[in-house]
Amino acid sequence: MTEISKTSDGSPTKVSPHRALSEFYPAEAQRARFVIDLFNRAAVDYNWISGALSFGTDRFYRRHALTSAGLKPGMAVLDVATGTGLLAQAALELGIAADRLIGLDPSGGMLAENRKRNSIRLVQGLGETLPFRDATFDFIAMGYALRHVEDLGRLFAEFHRVSRERGTVLILEITRPSSRLAFGLMRFYMKTLLPLLTRLRARHRDSARLMEYYWATIVECVPPVSIVSALSGAGFELVERKSSARILSDYRAVKA
Repeated sequence: MTEISKTSDGSPTKVSPHRALSEFYPAEAQRARFVIDLFNRAAVDYNWISGALSFGTDRFYRRHALTSAGLKPGMAVLDVATGTGLLAQAALELGIAADRLIGLDPSGGMLAENRKRNSIRLVQGLGETLPFRDATFDFIAMGYALRHVEDLGRLFAEFHRVSRERGTVLILEITRPSSRLAFGLMRFYMKTLLPLLTRLRARHRDSARLMEYYWATIVECVPPVSIVSALSGAGFELVERKSSARILSDYRAVKA
């Protein structure tokens, strides 16, 4: 079995998903509060934003990703950073029973929107400190929230701890494109056009701010090889990344 990567004091090796973004919060210690408050305020518009980001393909993509990663009825599933419940809804549509699915998120506003649509158990908390017993889940999913945590090392160590033997982890993310043309097009859409559309369509003015923050975290996020390495360092095996459309990344891993 792979040894979990740790520092000299025994804690998991810290891996920040991106640098401190001082243009949004003055100090690293204030990042978590900024992110939670931002999502609280933008929660009412989040589902519309998700559809606009994906040109309406997000529902199909989530279902396809879960199926491809091996999600099956009967599994005990944890949806980390569940938000408004888009990934949880996809799991329910694929046959996961509501009493076998738990959603966790630090944002009370996002959880409130989730409760309007789903009847699953919802828990307010952070992925780096999961309030669950060891070896609880067969499948852990996280959709487009990896860039918003503070420490990938602690996050993946917690995923490993609460996963059952042969349990699967699936992480969906948006990755900065390597092509200059693709990068330019994506920057225009996410930094200029989509915030403008959001200001016209959104019910809360901070929803456009969320789009600006999204773009900054995508640009500054550590490369895929660092995420794969952090998963392996947490003790997972069969770690792989599958990409599509040059900007979507599915990270998969299994607990041996």
